[in-house]
Amino acid sequence: MAETKIEEKAEKKIRMLNIYIMGKHYEAPEGLTIQTALEHCGYNIVRGCGCRAGFCGACATIYSFTHDPTISYALACQKEIEQNMVILQMPFFPSTEALYNLEDLEPKEGENKLLELYPDLLTCFGCNNCTKTCPQDLLVMDFVSDALRGDYEKVHEKSFDCVLCGLCAARCPQGIQPYNIALAARRLRGSYLTPVPQHNLDRVKEIEEGKFDAELEALKKSDGAELRRRYAEREIEPAL
Repeated sequence: MAETKIEEKAEKKIRMLNIYIMGKHYEAPEGLTIQTALEHCGYNIVRGCGCRAGFCGACATIYSFTHDPTISYALACQKEIEQNMVILQMPFFPSTEALYNLEDLEPKEGENKLLELYPDLLTCFGCNNCTKTCPQDLLVMDFVSDALRGDYEKVHEKSFDCVLCGLCAARCPQGIQPYNIALAARRLRGSYLTPVPQHNLDRVKEIEEGKFDAELEALKKSDGAELRRRYAEREIEPAL
């Protein structure tokens, strides 16, 4: 019985992994993400750290292994460390977003506003590095091709989960910025090609007219339990 307990305790012992950060060897517990492993090893992350939930794209990281020099890409807050992983966070690299005013960019028949903003789109030769690099597994080269054709809707659909980490631009040999191009396409679609949500406009008008002022004041005076109750019992509008 005693031997069984000792064996169970040994099985629960945390396994330490060998990792290399900026060329220096460390040991870190298995199961940590790259980001938490950096902190475990004494690094105070003041840049390249944001939401810690895979949404902001601030922690773009490249890594390889001591036995395999092939470069791989990930978000440090999502990727768990592995044995003999060699880690290097992405340094800042210039990627200038085109300056534009959406009010001056209403798409017209036969015009491709994305090409006007980002003429380097024409230099894409289909190497697919951008797609291979994307930590979100997006079909980046596909939506770059859609952008070349001025298909804002398809760019929107294929790039919707982009977190603007910039890894695609860092790996593009032509200096194209797929994530900024996709952002422009989504803005154009939302501003000009999406039906106006009348129910939202009506609600904004009601707010401006003070319809909810009394209810908001009551919420401000409610305690935590009351707020949780009201949240759980709230009326949810059906999707249109």
